[in-house]
Amino acid sequence: MPVSDDFYAGVRDVAPVVVGIIPFGLIAGAAAVDAGLSGLQAVGLSVIVFAGASQLAAIELLGDNAPLVVVVATIIVVNLRMLMYSASIAPQFREVAARWKALMAYVLTDQAYAMSLTTFRERDVARRGYYLGTAMPLWVVWQICTIVGVVVGARVPAWLPLDFALPLVFLALLVPAIESASTAAAGLVGGSLATLGVGLPYELGLPLGAVAGVVVGLATAPVARLARGVTGR
Repeated sequence: MPVSDDFYAGVRDVAPVVVGIIPFGLIAGAAAVDAGLSGLQAVGLSVIVFAGASQLAAIELLGDNAPLVVVVATIIVVNLRMLMYSASIAPQFREVAARWKALMAYVLTDQAYAMSLTTFRERDVARRGYYLGTAMPLWVVWQICTIVGVVVGARVPAWLPLDFALPLVFLALLVPAIESASTAAAGLVGGSLATLGVGLPYELGLPLGAVAGVVVGLATAPVARLARGVTGR
């Protein structure tokens, strides 16, 4: 398939976000080795799972010698948000062949989802090409950074706050997505509960916050629409 201009547009748009995930990938690689995984196991985990938050949760559990069933269950729970992302973006790809959908599902990330859905609403693009243009660079850079983290991550000075880049990446995605009172309420409730849930067993704070945010967003959406109708905005 020829590479489309919309693919390159996705690559250009996602470039600043790609820079932001570099420290996160380095941390994932270094943490895996520190937890006792071999280099091959660390890279295999990155390729198969390809999900930063659940990878770090799994690495922590593996380092604590948790049962494999607990590790797998934790990965599934942490990644439940991908189920919501998939259901949300699926209508945009009804005409796409199943083999492409399989690839697109594999490379789905928070960043690719948010950027693609926002772009689809704002301008007319070839959706498959644009989506892959945002998703594939993230996959390639993540794998490279994981390998680099495995090889040299342990040599990064402890005072260098690489993990600080992660919340900045997600904040950059969150702020443009807050377009109404309902999305603001969803973000506030979801973020607050996820933060308060830090330390819960099996990283349950994240899915609990996500579910609560969705419920609050749906519950407040009719009120927000009514308010816009009254004010004429």
